[in-house]
Amino acid sequence: MARILICTHPITGHVNPALVITRKLVERGHEVRFFTGSKFKAKVEAAGAHYLPMKHAYDYDDADLDTAFPGRSQLQGLSQIKFDFRKVFIEQIANQATDLRDVFKTWHPDVLLSDPAFGGARVLYSLGEIKAWAVFNITVLGLPSADLPPFGLGLLPDYSALGRLKNKALAFMAINLVFREVNASLRDQLQQMGLPIEPFAPMFSPMLYLQPSVPAFEYPRSDLPASVHFIGPLLPDLKNGFELPAWWDDVINAEKPVVLVTQGTIATDASELIQPTIEALAQQDVLVVATVDPVKLNGTLPANVRAHKFIPFDLLMPHVDVMVTNGGYGGVTLALSQGIPVICAGTTEDKPEVGNRVSYAGVGINLKTNRPTADQVRAAVQSVLADARYKAKAVQMKAELDKHDAASAAAHLIEKLLTTHQPIPRPAEAPVWALVNA
Repeated sequence: MARILICTHPITGHVNPALVITRKLVERGHEVRFFTGSKFKAKVEAAGAHYLPMKHAYDYDDADLDTAFPGRSQLQGLSQIKFDFRKVFIEQIANQATDLRDVFKTWHPDVLLSDPAFGGARVLYSLGEIKAWAVFNITVLGLPSADLPPFGLGLLPDYSALGRLKNKALAFMAINLVFREVNASLRDQLQQMGLPIEPFAPMFSPMLYLQPSVPAFEYPRSDLPASVHFIGPLLPDLKNGFELPAWWDDVINAEKPVVLVTQGTIATDASELIQPTIEALAQQDVLVVATVDPVKLNGTLPANVRAHKFIPFDLLMPHVDVMVTNGGYGGVTLALSQGIPVICAGTTEDKPEVGNRVSYAGVGINLKTNRPTADQVRAAVQSVLADARYKAKAVQMKAELDKHDAASAAAHLIEKLLTTHQPIPRPAEAPVWALVNA
């Protein structure tokens, strides 16, 4: 039995995939301790792990980031993304490291597994205080590449010679202009920890990096690091203890297309996407299911709309024909794992990058706005329902995702790292891409 420490920010989209890995590691006999926010203590313990509280690190509620981080609500788009990089992630590094060092005084892990934004793990690894460190990603693959624009700008790839030159110029601009304040914040944290300065980029472990998707959902790249392993989707089990709404039979017996609209756990202003979708489809021959507290909606619901604060996606998705979402990675992955095409409308956090991949893979439409109009949503839903290519591509993606058992793959690779304490390279025969040259 090995000692394994899992560390995540107190964010639902970071914790849920980690719990999938946690349950598998506990099942295989390992001692797992889990460091995250108190909101998730019961979930951590239900997964069989020992919960470790945040004492110096900021234990905030991800359901209300705007209150937890004053000033955030006044920003939009890229400005809010840069704010989140600095305030939600980078400025937590030193206190995360302090908490982990306190843990290490009485219990030291054989391996540490962290989400890709948990900088405290990265600095302790760089300082030699952690011998074996792995990262599980919680979104699309955003590692730097000469083949791609910098992550966070929401730009599609261009594989021509000119495109690669443009990528190089954009990388310089991202470091020195676009994300200048972000890099200054990271520089301060690294200097505080006694580490050399490096540019801000999605965090990466050279020992083991678990990507919870498949190559078919990612941009081709010729310079994928050897420690990156595609393990398939880390899908949570959300059914436990849920009482079905009174209108549930309307969904399972629906003879018309079912359209799901959801905004996830962080973007909770229903006027952004849920309300426009309800307005857009009120007169359409579809059944709309909205995952929102009905009291947050204006007036009486149209006859073809059903609303409930929470519906487990693994129960709902088999009955859905199209999902309208602000582009949260977890929700998009759940939809694609059921072969459901997706319409994305999000410009915060990682959502522009997720939406672009939906469009690039042909599994849906990216509206590229946080507040689409009713006309935009209606046109997108009509296009996806009318054009069979979207459904066909989504079904193909499901077939790729179905080839993987992500929890078992993650546990197996972590156990290899436990045994060797050396980087775990991707097998030479592992399918990735044949890079397309324009």
